[in-house]
Amino acid sequence: MVKAVFFDMYETLVSLYKVEPYLGFHISRDMGVPEPVFRKVWDPSEAERTVGKSTTEGIIERIMRENGVYSKELYDKIIAKRYASQRGAFAKLNGEIIPMLEALKKRGIKLGVISNCFSEETMIIKESALAAHFDVLCLSYDLGVCKPDARIFEKALDNISCVSGSKILPEDCLFVGDGGSSELQSSSSFGMKAVQAVWYINESLKLPIPGIESKVSKIMPDFPQAETPMEILKYLERS
Repeated sequence: MVKAVFFDMYETLVSLYKVEPYLGFHISRDMGVPEPVFRKVWDPSEAERTVGKSTTEGIIERIMRENGVYSKELYDKIIAKRYASQRGAFAKLNGEIIPMLEALKKRGIKLGVISNCFSEETMIIKESALAAHFDVLCLSYDLGVCKPDARIFEKALDNISCVSGSKILPEDCLFVGDGGSSELQSSSSFGMKAVQAVWYINESLKLPIPGIESKVSKIMPDFPQAETPMEILKYLERS
């Protein structure tokens, strides 16, 4: 019997493709910095931003100053647009997300998030109404470790066990994610049952966004799939 369900956040609980994105290309354009110049700092910073060694805000300011385009007004505008785009995703959840979480809670199942995220995403996740549905939020920026590293699953298991008041083992857990960051493989290797969430994948592939196919996760036939959030309920009994 499953005692705890852990979810990935992005493209599982919320989708950044359901709102107008504000990514590296858009930031460099607003800065007036050529994208290749911007990306020389932005792209290599991703790993450090994911584990809390640097912030998105700090990297944006650094790029602006190094290219002689910094002003507080422009900086504030870029940061505000980044936050607005991220917050927008939480306002456009798949309609079954909340009912699915409530159904799991009614069954006495503990709920957690295991997500790779940056400074701004960490803040937005914590302040969102969605956060209240979870017993633990295991965010890479806070923990200093990210998927697919097994240590993030270890930390998540320790946290959920503390909340539960009793030891929860990997085999007691279900992990649900779209498959990014090798999360299905790593959670499965850790001992959890992994299920691929494909509802946002299917939605995203229908969007008129150039190159969207290369951005979203692929269907992984080695793992069971849930076509809708409510289908997660059928995986509560382990074989």
